[in-house]
Amino acid sequence: MKAFIVDKYSKGRALRLGEMPDPIPADQDVLVKIHAAGLNPLDVKIRDGAFKLLLPYRPPFILGHDMAGIVTRIGANVRGFKVGDAVYARPRDGRIGTLAEAIAVDEADLALQPKTLTMAEAAAMPLVGLTAWQALVEQANLQKGQKVLIHAGAGGVGTFAIQLAKYLGATVATTTSTANVDFVTALGADIVIDYRKQDFATVLSGYDVVLHSLDADTLEKSLSVLRPGGKLISISGPPDPDFARRQGLNGLLRQVMRLLSFKIRRKAKRLGIDYSFLFMRADGGQLQQITALIEAGIIRPVIDQVFPFEKTNEALASLAAGRSKGKVVVTLR
Repeated sequence: MKAFIVDKYSKGRALRLGEMPDPIPADQDVLVKIHAAGLNPLDVKIRDGAFKLLLPYRPPFILGHDMAGIVTRIGANVRGFKVGDAVYARPRDGRIGTLAEAIAVDEADLALQPKTLTMAEAAAMPLVGLTAWQALVEQANLQKGQKVLIHAGAGGVGTFAIQLAKYLGATVATTTSTANVDFVTALGADIVIDYRKQDFATVLSGYDVVLHSLDADTLEKSLSVLRPGGKLISISGPPDPDFARRQGLNGLLRQVMRLLSFKIRRKAKRLGIDYSFLFMRADGGQLQQITALIEAGIIRPVIDQVFPFEKTNEALASLAAGRSKGKVVVTLR
């Protein structure tokens, strides 16, 4: 099958379009013919080698973390899906590879595609949806009447998280550039901080939750807007000891994670704030709950650009430039 392949970790290196063996599904797997694949900053970071200690994929391997497609075969133990089903997923770590014509996905990671979406729209949703869900619902337990700051509201995670937080009944603040103020307001943001004109740390205070996805300086400044007992959840690091333990990392890497996050954890503790690093995991059950919200019209996909499959490298370059509103998607069919 045709696939986009990482032959060597290297910053900015183009993926190779080549042939890879067809996937063979195990008993618990579903074989999916991919129609569309969503791109994420995680793809860029993995290609560049930024996560090779945490996710030690051995080149050559197929990149890609989001997909939508049609089931063509099921394993002997699969009960929840049948041939012909339209499905979408963020396959689990260690089994990525959605920039290809087909993929075998564990049944537990898969969900039926929302009936209201096209394949391209569905492929844009799994990773950002699960990230926002695990941050705001699972980790923050965001409640009606609480206040949440969502950084980078025009990005892939941000556009989903704003809509989800509004559904949960929270007051939502977000940061964005001047050009995107009206865009994030239309998504439901109550307070919009134009970072080119305002410093969010001097405008906001008493917040219950911050969802961080930017740099270290923004992470530290985010502490100042939280109330004692508030939660600072970062999806861009630094990783903390709890993450290292959940990932089953060895003792040396656990110590590295401890040192990397020591400064922010110490400052958060002094202020009575809970700091945690979130590296989202595949979860078909949560994706089914997200499907219900999409089909009810509560959350809609936000797509910046759609590229044909053969232009995947151009699509990655567009994403890496950091100016996308929502998601970048490639389509195979």
